[in-house]
Amino acid sequence: MAVRVLHAHSTFSLGGKEARAVRLMNAFGDAANHTILSGMPDQLSARQAIARNIAVDFPENAPSLTGRPGLTRLFRLARYMKGFDLVLTYNWGAFDAVMANYLFRGPPLVHHEDGFNEDEAEQLKTRRNLYRRLGLSAAYRLVVPSERLERIARTAWAQPPERLARIPNGIPVRDFARSPTDDAIPGLRLRDGEIVIGTVAGLRAVKNLPRLVRAFAAMRETNARLVIVGEGPECERIASEARAQCVAGRVHLPGFLPDPAHYIGLFDIFALSSDSEQFPISLVEAMAADLPIVATAVGDIPVMVSTDNRPLIVERDDEAAFTAALDTLAQRPDLRRSMGRANRERAAAEYDEARMIERYARLYGEAIARPRVFMPD
Repeated sequence: MAVRVLHAHSTFSLGGKEARAVRLMNAFGDAANHTILSGMPDQLSARQAIARNIAVDFPENAPSLTGRPGLTRLFRLARYMKGFDLVLTYNWGAFDAVMANYLFRGPPLVHHEDGFNEDEAEQLKTRRNLYRRLGLSAAYRLVVPSERLERIARTAWAQPPERLARIPNGIPVRDFARSPTDDAIPGLRLRDGEIVIGTVAGLRAVKNLPRLVRAFAAMRETNARLVIVGEGPECERIASEARAQCVAGRVHLPGFLPDPAHYIGLFDIFALSSDSEQFPISLVEAMAADLPIVATAVGDIPVMVSTDNRPLIVERDDEAAFTAALDTLAQRPDLRRSMGRANRERAAAEYDEARMIERYARLYGEAIARPRVFMPD
């Protein structure tokens, strides 16, 4: 009999953490029936990536994940959760489900933390830390992908080691070995010899993509194109920065594109300019595609990339160093090739999807006392 699993997401748009959740759902096949709640019910674009053979439901009459955390609302949420064998919650936007489980008990709950919104990118909020400490005390496990989040969980959230599981994000590394077609990114037309600097990100303030535009505009290498794949509220601000820096004709914003394995290989350099990250999946995808990386030294990024690539991970606010790193790679095709190879080798050794799926399958199976129920064939 299939296990009934409830997924409570802050949003179910196709970002890194949602992509991981969908890959796990697809890998578990008919072992589970899934119900998905989103704190933003109109943002469900990740559902398009769920395989057709997966049993999944998006109920319209379920209790809301958002609102004032009064006892009545939390009780309704807890009563709803009792109909499942396992509850999986994701990030702060779904944390009221964790608190409902703490107050009224219910099925085993595994909470996943992948990073922070803009309002906690600089400093964690004391009241949220206390709320997390309380709610997580009844969780079966707290899962984090990064060493930095693990340290935060142990200190700011006072989580004991036995409640913590650090599982690095994984991707199907071999899928990124394919060569993309020239038209894989709509509207992108390159000049001969043009260097493509690319990124894949939600267009949100925490990604600080105007910083990337400024660093790109300051490069000595002018036969270059910046491609920013993604969608979000910062789109016009990014375009405005490109106009202000007089590089709008060399900055391409194609919007959201599914399956980066189909197009990320068109980049020559992958760049990430975020103010805050933990363990970005887009970075692993770029590594798997043989790309060298220029990025800000936030979260686990400095230890994710290969040793060869680490000198090009720069301090977050040092835009001059970011520009210099881009120029170094733009002018050195040999360095791009060698760093790209080293990054791919590291991605294959450390961040392959099969290892990640195995660890999650074991954890979820132990949570419901059926250790092998999620194991793929």
